[in-house]
Amino acid sequence: MDLPAPSPPVPTASGGRRRVAVVLFNLGGPDAPESIRPFLVNLFTDPAILRVPGFVRPWLGRIIAWRRTKPATENYAILGGKSPLRELTEEQAAALEVLLNQDAGIEAKCFVAMRYWHPMSDETARAVKAWAPDEVLLLPLYPQFSTTTTGSSAIDWARAAARAKLEAPTTTLCCFHSHPGFAEATAALVRGAWDKARAELDPAIKLRVLFSAHGLPESIVKAGDPYQWQVEQTVAGVVERLGLPDLDHVVCFQSRVTPQKWIGPSTEDELERAGHDKVAVLVVPIAFTSEHSETLVELDVEYREEAEKLGVPGYYRAPAQNSDPAFIGALADLVRHARGSGRSLCSFAGARQCPKQHGDCPHATLAAAMQRARERA
Repeated sequence: MDLPAPSPPVPTASGGRRRVAVVLFNLGGPDAPESIRPFLVNLFTDPAILRVPGFVRPWLGRIIAWRRTKPATENYAILGGKSPLRELTEEQAAALEVLLNQDAGIEAKCFVAMRYWHPMSDETARAVKAWAPDEVLLLPLYPQFSTTTTGSSAIDWARAAARAKLEAPTTTLCCFHSHPGFAEATAALVRGAWDKARAELDPAIKLRVLFSAHGLPESIVKAGDPYQWQVEQTVAGVVERLGLPDLDHVVCFQSRVTPQKWIGPSTEDELERAGHDKVAVLVVPIAFTSEHSETLVELDVEYREEAEKLGVPGYYRAPAQNSDPAFIGALADLVRHARGSGRSLCSFAGARQCPKQHGDCPHATLAAAMQRARERA
């Protein structure tokens, strides 16, 4: 099932520039110590995250949030008691808005919609409606699609837009895992970190790249989620553009939070292997486009300490994209392509990209799920 195609990007009836609202999706994070618990409750009571029967989820999600509040509070204390994600995402939105407004014929305004803390979809949908756009473009800052990230955000947005009576034609970009501009921008950041690491390391010590992505329970991937496949496609594109012959690299996954089996190998296991092999590591956050607790604490503090204990002879980390100009340029290209696609739901290349075994590819499920969300709002 697909939604009606968005209106083509032509000038408004009045002859003025076409008003385009671009909504950037991101996870969100607590903005003060007292918001850590409610942020975690929002996270763990999301049916896309905690996949248990609905009557169980509210109390089980709150138990999990309660148990994780203390370690999360300790982590955020390292960052000054809050997440930097909102400010960094707003900086990305501002930079993208400047770039898009250089295009003839449109007036672009970028908004931020966080999934689990403010500004959340309801607040942002009201702000978008008040701006009265001619069209809306939903732009996830998750390069790879997962039902737990972009899927959850898009469905939540559909409900919020319906409640706000926001009726502007809307295009949803589902993923950009292999977009050339994104791969080029990411490869440039990785190459800079590689060159810095090599300059500091003893030439006799080998350097291995760990492309670390947030993990998922294996059951979600087996049910059809395309996230792992898309992460692997991202890594292939970045490695190709790095131009480093015979690069020693691996895709691994971090941030396991439940006892069930998760996709692997884990980043911890790869650090242990690096220690055994006596190779240094360059860790690349391949599924995050902004710095937040899982890069600034998990990668920079916890895994660094673990690497030292395991005898890894060097530990380095490539930065997330944040407002890197090449990355913002890639986002602008994605917006232009999506607007011109003639589709209400598109990938970076237009039609479906995921192999058929990934039944939760957004082109198979997301449009219908967003429609149901609107109807139930």
